Amino acid sequence: MRRDSIFYKLFKQFPGLLFELVDQPPPEAADYQFESVEVKETAFRIDGVFLPPANALSKIVFFAEVQFQKDEDLYHRFFSELFLFLYRHSIRYDDWFGVLIFPSRNLEPSNLTIHRALLESGQVRRVYLDELGDLREQPLGLSLMLLTNVTSETEAVEGARFLLEQARQQSEQAIIDLVTTIIVYKFSNLSREEIEAMLGLNQQEPRAIREAKEEGERKIVLRQLNRRVGNIPDALLSQIQGLSVEQLEALADALLDFSNLADLERWLQS
Repeated sequence: MRRDSIFYKLFKQFPGLLFELVDQPPPEAADYQFESVEVKETAFRIDGVFLPPANALSKIVFFAEVQFQKDEDLYHRFFSELFLFLYRHSIRYDDWFGVLIFPSRNLEPSNLTIHRALLESGQVRRVYLDELGDLREQPLGLSLMLLTNVTSETEAVEGARFLLEQARQQSEQAIIDLVTTIIVYKFSNLSREEIEAMLGLNQQEPRAIREAKEEGERKIVLRQLNRRVGNIPDALLSQIQGLSVEQLEALADALLDFSNLADLERWLQS
């Protein structure tokens, strides 16, 4: 399961979610914009950057990293990209803060000595999902994060049903869609229709609503692709227009690893 892509969908849909993990969020937290930012003249691309609104009194840029596999070079890469970004945009921002999200402490890099000054500076928050408690006791956004970390299939389904009920009570269609997507990733052997039946979702959704969701997903994917690989030729656009919702979701996951048009062409051919 590519949990990082789920988290980036969460942050894109609900940018304020990051600030539920920050002890002292800025006053303009609700107006921050989540972006994937390329640092020019380098091979670096930072996928989790929260940019302050233009009218912010103090322009603090937030960096987020979601790490669900062991990577001993994580902090080397994270802080290199962070400071390179600040170097390229030194006039635009007053301060920075970093948030790193792990499923548990055992996936954090082993050697923390070389980065101890930064990690203990008060400008970095490390979050361990398995230490946040029961998802039923958290705000909806944090509960979605915790759902990605549930390993038991039974607990995942029970947690998803709980969140779906909470989302219905608050009329949060976006939450319902994200819960469904998370469970689709977890149960990759089942179709979306089987997932919806398992979760008790209404499968008789009006066609117009389904088509609107599909078009919305397509627009998001195209916007992300344009940022990743530049302008897309008409021939490739035609292929993308013909993708189903499930294929669009797979493309949204895969494009996080794209660096040029050739990567997109290879994916479409496969």
